[in-house]
Amino acid sequence: RQVQAVCIPAIHLHMTAATMQVSQKDFEKAQEQLKLLKKDPGNEVKLKLYALFKQATEGPCNSPKPGMLDFVKKAKWDAWNSLGNLSQDNARQKYTELVSSLVSAESAVQKEDASPEEGRHDGYETIIVTTKNNITKIMFNRPDRKNAINHKMYREIIKALEEAGKDDSTIAVITGHGDYYSSGNDLNNFTNIQPGEMKKMASDGAVLLKEFVGCFIDFPKPLIAVVNGPAIGICVTVLGLCDVVYASDRATFHTPFSQLGQSPEGCSSYLFPKIMGLAKASEMLLFNKKLTAEEACAHGLVTEVFPERTFQKEVWARLETYANLPKNSLAVSKQLLRSLEKEKLHEVNSKECEVLKERWTSDECINAIVSFFQKKSKL
Repeated sequence: RQVQAVCIPAIHLHMTAATMQVSQKDFEKAQEQLKLLKKDPGNEVKLKLYALFKQATEGPCNSPKPGMLDFVKKAKWDAWNSLGNLSQDNARQKYTELVSSLVSAESAVQKEDASPEEGRHDGYETIIVTTKNNITKIMFNRPDRKNAINHKMYREIIKALEEAGKDDSTIAVITGHGDYYSSGNDLNNFTNIQPGEMKKMASDGAVLLKEFVGCFIDFPKPLIAVVNGPAIGICVTVLGLCDVVYASDRATFHTPFSQLGQSPEGCSSYLFPKIMGLAKASEMLLFNKKLTAEEACAHGLVTEVFPERTFQKEVWARLETYANLPKNSLAVSKQLLRSLEKEKLHEVNSKECEVLKERWTSDECINAIVSFFQKKSKL
C-alpha cells in the first residue's frame, strides 16, 4: 500500500465515496459523448480508448494473446496489456480525459468549418481544396494522424489533382495542415485484413498507388510542394515529380522502406539517383537515411529552405507572383520540360507497384509491420 501511494496523486489518497461516485458518472458520461463524435479519431486513439475502457471495467489484461496474423485482436490485446497494473480508478480518469480532449478538438474544428475559407471546394473530408488568386491549394487535413494517407485520402487527392488540372488556376500547390506535411502511408491501411485477403489487398493497393502516382506524372500545370513539417514515405517520393519544392527549416525527409519490409515508390527508384546522385539516393531509399531540409536542398530534392517564422509569408508571396504569370505559357513550358520523361516515368511507376504488390504479401513485410505496431503500443 505504501509503494502504491507513492505512485498515485495525493488527491486519490483522500478520495471520498461521493467523489468516486462522481468519477463513475463522468466515466459513463464520457461513454455517451464518445458515441456522439462525428469524426473517426483514428485507430491509434481507438486502441487507447479500448484499452482504458477494458482496464477501467475489468482491470489488468486477462485474456490469452491472439495469433500474430490476427492484426486487429492482437493490436487490441497489446494496447490493453501495455497498461500493466494501472488501477481501475486511474484508467477511468484517463479514459474520461481522453474523450474530453476529443470532444474539445472536434468542437474547435466545427467552429472553424462554420466560416469556410474563401474559394473552398466541397466534397472532401481528408483534404482541404481551395482556389484563390489563380492558385489551387490542396492541403492534407488529418493533423490528428500527422496527415497519414489512408485509402480515402488517396482517392481524394487523385480527385483534387484531376480537377485542379482542368480548372482556371495557373498553378497548384500541395501542403499540410498542422505540424506535419505528411507521415506518409497510413499503416492502418494494413489492419483489419484477414490472412486470406492479403493478396486482394496488395493487388487493390497497387492499382490505387499506380493511379495516385500517375496523377503527379501527368499533371499539366506547375505543381509546387510547400513542405511545412516532417515528410515521410510516399509524400517524399512524389516530391521528385513536383516542379518546385519549398520547405520550412523544421521539415525532414524520410523514406523508411526497408525498415518496413517494403520498397521505393513514386518513381523515386529512377528520379532520386538522377536528382541527388546514386550514393545519396541509396542512403535514403535503402538505408532509411533521414535528411534535414538543408541536406535535402543541398542534394537537389528541395528547391529552397525558409526559416519557420517567415516560411508561410515568404512562400505564399512568391507563389502569388508566380500565379500572375501567363497561364498557358507556364503549362506549355512544363510540358516541354516533362514530355521526354513521361513514358519512362509511367514505366517506372508500373514496375515499382508490381514489386510493392509482392512485398506487401511477403512474411518479411508482414512481420515488420506487426513489429511496428508492437513498438507503438509500448510507447
